[in-house]
Amino acid sequence: MEHHWALRNIPDLLYFRPADGVEVAMAWAFALQVADGPVAFALTRQNLPELARPTAFEPQDVWNGGYALVEAEDPELILVGTGSETHVCLEAGRTLAAEGRRVRVVSMPCLELFLLQPEEYQESLLPSGHPGIVTVEAGITAPWRALSGRRGLNIGIDRFGASAPASVLAEQLGLTVAQVTARIRAWSDA
Repeated sequence: MEHHWALRNIPDLLYFRPADGVEVAMAWAFALQVADGPVAFALTRQNLPELARPTAFEPQDVWNGGYALVEAEDPELILVGTGSETHVCLEAGRTLAAEGRRVRVVSMPCLELFLLQPEEYQESLLPSGHPGIVTVEAGITAPWRALSGRRGLNIGIDRFGASAPASVLAEQLGLTVAQVTARIRAWSDA
């Protein structure tokens, strides 16, 4: 999965990691109708469910690069997932919200598109300096600091060389819902 950031370092390449069929369809539509440069897709082989989205969601929201799946007034935690890890964030967010925490969950199918949005949009979704931003991606974590800041939590894989079925890898690399939830809980309570 280390290829994520290698691809993101290619100038002017828009790199999509869709979390479900709607995001895949909108990524293709973007590539065919809007993009004026190269677009790459990383599609999972996992059998993922469709994301539950708020009623105000419009499919073109995917073209913002990132959008809220779950909103919370004055969120104390903002969980950002990309690709299949978006589902992990969604489930972790549900667990933490059931514990009384105010949690916003963000799907980030295309980081590059998000960073091209007006600053007002970026700030409305991920306020700079917010102390509770958590990112989750099955890839290296250091580059996510641009979104999470120094105090944020970045969960991912900072090593190379694992190969196994997705469920085995998730367990071994700390990317299950239970493991991610526990890490967020420990970090936010520290």
